Amino acid sequence: MSRVLSLFACAGLCLAAARVGGAEWPQWRGLHRDGKSPETGLLKAWPSGGPPLVWKTQGLGAGYSSFAVAEGRLFTQGQRDAKQYVMAFDVANGKKLWEVQSGGAYEERRGPGPRGTPTIEGDRLYSLSANGNLLCLETASGKTVWSMDLVRDLGGRIPHWGISESPLIDGENVIVTPGGRGAAIAALNKSDGKLVWKSQSDEAGYSSPVAVETGGVRAIVVLTGNGVVAVSPRDGELLWRYDKVSNRTANIATPIVRGDHVFVSTDYGTGCALLKLTSSGRGMKASEVYFNREMRNHYSTSVLVGEYLYGFSSSVLTAMRFSDGEVAWRDRSVGKGSVIFADGHLYALGENGSLALVEATPEEYREKSRFEIARGAYPTWAPPVISGGKLYLREQDNLYCYDVQAR
Repeated sequence: MSRVLSLFACAGLCLAAARVGGAEWPQWRGLHRDGKSPETGLLKAWPSGGPPLVWKTQGLGAGYSSFAVAEGRLFTQGQRDAKQYVMAFDVANGKKLWEVQSGGAYEERRGPGPRGTPTIEGDRLYSLSANGNLLCLETASGKTVWSMDLVRDLGGRIPHWGISESPLIDGENVIVTPGGRGAAIAALNKSDGKLVWKSQSDEAGYSSPVAVETGGVRAIVVLTGNGVVAVSPRDGELLWRYDKVSNRTANIATPIVRGDHVFVSTDYGTGCALLKLTSSGRGMKASEVYFNREMRNHYSTSVLVGEYLYGFSSSVLTAMRFSDGEVAWRDRSVGKGSVIFADGHLYALGENGSLALVEATPEEYREKSRFEIARGAYPTWAPPVISGGKLYLREQDNLYCYDVQAR
């Protein structure tokens, strides 16, 4: 009998593990930089006041940095007392485990402090402050492994609203986008920070790089301040560029990759484009499938679920078919905001602190639940994160952890 009970217990543990499989969210927009969590077994609706609050903590400081979650720790950035910090918290109780100064104050009228999200790989963390300090830290202790100033050391230029990207790990390199003459994109050895290559002269945008591969040819794709640029990860050689989608004011959304297609979008009245990639030898080309103004991502990035993109076109939540740009529905939802996906649902966070649980379907807008967190002096621009059956929200100094796992 005890053996039978043991088998049931083991099965229960395996099922629980499967439900939160791939639970870590180790970088900007999750494991694959696509804004999607692989977790299942999450709540399909919430009580009127929202899902159960596990804990709330303060002490993050000012900033729009979102979260990376790995090995039972949550990592983010913030600014307090005229200093920027990288911080680690215990996901079990919200206790701050360590913090390391990453630079002096960054001040801007739309909100002070860091913007980018730390990137975790193994026992290393890579983070960028709003004024260009790149740190490689030990995740366990916060001890500095190496550091670099993108402005001083690489000739980078801080864009108008501060450096906002999240570093990309690609093989043995960490990819960053300093911006400026000869240093629009740079690859550094992730072990010691030594320069591997730098390329192009675009101004820095506010987007984060992604990797794409087609026909055996790999590329680093970046939405810079001037357009979409693809370079070889080996040496930074330019493979292709596409400038039509650039608004020359604030290019922010992260490119979305599916197979041999790349989707890019900006606001300020510009629009979006789907590009088809083809490779030949060591080269790669991009051709326009469509360009339209139906999806104009401002400060947030859409998510691609099945055959449809779900994202904020300026301030309106929009479902648009990926292949041809046809709109399925629009809804004002929570107002302008950001969106991620998990277990069949969109988590739409408005900049006013409203969070809606919306069924991810092209049929119509179907909101299941909604609740609010307190809004401070600045908008809630840090996108939500789901990891280990928990939902994490940030409002500047405040960090909320909710239990969204179904029981």
